[in-house]
Amino acid sequence: MFQKVTDYFNSINWSHPATISLLIILGGFFLFSILERFFPFKKGLPYFRKGYFLDLVWYTWIQSILMGIVIFSLIIGPVRNALNLPAEGIISHWPLWTLIIFFFITHDFYIYWFHRWQHHNKWLWRTHEAHHSVEQVDFIAGSRSHVVEILINQTIEFAPIILLLDVPTGILVKYIKASIDAIYGQFIHSNLNVKMGWLGYIFNGPILHQWHHGDQVEVYHANFATKLSLWDYLFGTAYNPDRKPDRYGVWYRFPRDWFAQHIFSVYRFNVNKVENSSGLKWYFNLRLNFLRMFLKKRKDVSASVEKRLNEAEIYGPKPELAEINDQ
Repeated sequence: MFQKVTDYFNSINWSHPATISLLIILGGFFLFSILERFFPFKKGLPYFRKGYFLDLVWYTWIQSILMGIVIFSLIIGPVRNALNLPAEGIISHWPLWTLIIFFFITHDFYIYWFHRWQHHNKWLWRTHEAHHSVEQVDFIAGSRSHVVEILINQTIEFAPIILLLDVPTGILVKYIKASIDAIYGQFIHSNLNVKMGWLGYIFNGPILHQWHHGDQVEVYHANFATKLSLWDYLFGTAYNPDRKPDRYGVWYRFPRDWFAQHIFSVYRFNVNKVENSSGLKWYFNLRLNFLRMFLKKRKDVSASVEKRLNEAEIYGPKPELAEINDQ
């Protein structure tokens, strides 16, 4: 067994950009996990907060892997082959640092405007509302994004890199850009009390983006920047008061399951009725029921542990969309 584990690790190409990128992302995961405990923006946020496992398992791992296959193998790859582009790449002769800055700024500028459009268009909002449904925002909350949103944004982000560069350079730039995206996404969503100072007028930080996730009318159309807050200040959409948001999430009842969230984006249903129906209640509470079964066998675990597990699963009461529309 030990030899098999050793052989597996010896077979890994530790110098490949994909391996280095994964290690950087995992490093960010552990770093922000620790920092949030010591320097919280919102005190008292539990580590296993509401929707933690949904974001970690379904959005961070399962969806990311599947969308990576779709975007690179089924969309960008075939497009590159069909266009019969020069193997040497159109702009591969640019210095690496220039390529990184070029793709960093152009994509961030695009994201600002597309993100802003999502908040103003009722149909595009359905591809973005899942991202805002997180009621307790931490570093892993940024992974919660609808598949259509990921499909659009990452195709537009990575297609120019693959199409304009030769294969080795494209792979290198792709993973550098992916690492920057992941770490910066963890940073701006983190529950960290980071004072950016004058740099905050150029680079986005946790406090500005925590406000963007606030379920408060002041920020429904503010703080659209991801990495460069410069866009918000330049185009008049920045909102950064000297206080903290009262609450987070969307202003209506939203499903707490990956499949239900994607169905809800296409077909609006009564969330409370569906999640508590006799036929589906067992499914929506499947993980919690398994935890309860485990806890019953552990006599050394107090009742307060089960209480915290319940609180981490159940979302606060919010009105259904039908109730909002009837007002």
